[in-house]
Amino acid sequence: MTQDALKRAVAAAAIDEIKPLLHADCVIGVGTGSTANHFIDLLAAHRHDFKGAVASSEATAKRLRDHGIEVFELNHVGSLPVYVDGADEINPRLEMIKGGGAALTREKIIAACAERFVCIADASKRVAVLGGFPLPIEVIPMARSYVARELVARGLTPVYRDGVITDNGNQVLDCYDYLIEAPAELESELNDIAGVVTNGLFARRGADVLLLAGEEGVTRFTR
Repeated sequence: MTQDALKRAVAAAAIDEIKPLLHADCVIGVGTGSTANHFIDLLAAHRHDFKGAVASSEATAKRLRDHGIEVFELNHVGSLPVYVDGADEINPRLEMIKGGGAALTREKIIAACAERFVCIADASKRVAVLGGFPLPIEVIPMARSYVARELVARGLTPVYRDGVITDNGNQVLDCYDYLIEAPAELESELNDIAGVVTNGLFARRGADVLLLAGEEGVTRFTR
């Protein structure tokens, strides 16, 4: 199967995973990225089974609306029964690196508000140790150089993601070649640097369910 076919297969599995949670007053969280896009496309067939969605990016909001799914502001909704999103990397403890699409802050906020986080990914995203994928860090623009120096002092190698502005008006530093043995501890440490909005480690609030697509089909993992 092609990687795109794997993404579509796991998106279909996610529909089956969340269908028991859908009802007329239900608002769900929807993530950002190519796998999430497949999920949105399949979700459209069920748009009359739930009230609407909270989107983790402007791109996701547009795709949802294009399919006739109403998009709500999180402040008007409160908690969500489920959040469905992909990952750039995920380990056996269902801790993740996310933010390749520069939507990490809104993704992390929605994940925090969700009762259940369902991660959908193809088998290439599952790793023993996080860090093969560059770790994104969203920063306030005026603090970019300061944050970069603080990251270097901690042994990371930050690279400015040139020309990328997040939906929040901020910039992104990507940290390369740093294997992460203690994701939750590093997540907290990096977030304490002045000028960091958040980083792409989803360890303190990892996934509750991982649906992983491979050549043999979709496998379900839980914490």
